[in-house]
Amino acid sequence: MASPSIKAATSSDEASVIDAIVLAFSTDPFARWIWPDPHEYLTHFAAFTRGYGEKAFTHESAYYVDGYLGAALWLPPDVHPNEDPVMVLLQDTVDADKQEDLFGLLERMDSCVPEDPYRYLPFIGVDSMHQGKGLGSALLERGLLRCDHDKTPAFLESTNPANISLYERHGFEILDAFQIGSSPLVSVMKREPR
Repeated sequence: MASPSIKAATSSDEASVIDAIVLAFSTDPFARWIWPDPHEYLTHFAAFTRGYGEKAFTHESAYYVDGYLGAALWLPPDVHPNEDPVMVLLQDTVDADKQEDLFGLLERMDSCVPEDPYRYLPFIGVDSMHQGKGLGSALLERGLLRCDHDKTPAFLESTNPANISLYERHGFEILDAFQIGSSPLVSVMKREPR
């Protein structure tokens, strides 16, 4: 089998890359806990993805598999998500009975962020029709090359326990794992550069 073709995304690829992530996360426990209704999920998850990851496009750290079968958005050191619009989105669209657990979970996730510079991977995903073909590994390796080149740690929060083994195969270690109230389990992971 040929190696997957991983491409650097530009601003002209943004809509297709966001669509790839929305499709890939359609069965993610955290994403679907927030928006269990399919219409609500499809209506709001793209804005959530943009808020957390759109700066990857301007910093040349967004990647996709040829054909938009999967994508990864990395944020370089000292570049942070657009949290204010994301918080407003969550306050406006998430059921009131989940908000205390959700914001408690997000606060706990924030408390785990490393103090030293790091590359942050807010999103990586592959269309479920194309999983198990090495596409996620190829996307991950592309971003980790920059981490290793720059001698910068990589940091992520895994919201799907099924993905932990992928991250561990690539050198990530779990720093903490937790859930708040009715939330799904979140694992905070870090990888030192090689």
